[in-house]
Amino acid sequence: MHVTVRSTTVDILTQDGTADAYFAYPDDGVAHPAVVLYMDAFGLRPALRTMANRIAGAGYMVLAPNVFYRSGRAPVVPLPEFIADADRPTLFKRIRPMMGGMTGEVVTRDAAAYLDWLAACPEAASGPVGVAGYCMGARLALLTAGRHPEKVAAAAGFHGAGLATDAPDSPHLLADRITAELYFGHADQDPSMPPEQIERLAKALTAAGVRHRSDTYTGADHGYTMADTDRYAPEAAERHWAAMLDLFGRAL
Repeated sequence: MHVTVRSTTVDILTQDGTADAYFAYPDDGVAHPAVVLYMDAFGLRPALRTMANRIAGAGYMVLAPNVFYRSGRAPVVPLPEFIADADRPTLFKRIRPMMGGMTGEVVTRDAAAYLDWLAACPEAASGPVGVAGYCMGARLALLTAGRHPEKVAAAAGFHGAGLATDAPDSPHLLADRITAELYFGHADQDPSMPPEQIERLAKALTAAGVRHRSDTYTGADHGYTMADTDRYAPEAAERHWAAMLDLFGRAL
């Protein structure tokens, strides 16, 4: 059955300002479970909106915030229509400082505002929400599940970076607080999430009794889900869609 998806831009008051966000939802007059969609480092852009629309078309109210809102409204950094490897050094000169500002405390405060907004949204069904994130957004998704366990029932992260580092604020250290079911789709060609971190994350989640599944996608690079970049891998991307929607269908 075809579902018409509606979308709009919304402003969300946070403790630190106003976050602009993309909100997509099925136009059927029915309340649906809510999902927070965390962007990758390249930000809220047409490719991310298309992804939000696909999740909405599967029956969810999807909020995709511009997590770099402190630096401006989206697009914070002007992007080419197609992002090639040659573009990355110049883009990351602008992006890295903003990524560095996304501390655990900042993410926790912002997530509270996003979750409160969804709780007050008449289109969204009451009850726990799902969270999905890409690249740095996978870290944000894991932090949100750990810092707001009473509100998050499912969290998925794809080609995530730095999820289980040696740092004292590494997201995997929140494992004992997580009540959500988790799914991770790692890329085996991704230096930002090497095998030792994948293993450390899995051990922490297992020790804490967290329901989770961790798959490593063979031949996939960091960014394999992003259709507007040269790291896109269609087969791996479709695998991620199936895994994420299966998780949400089961947990939400």
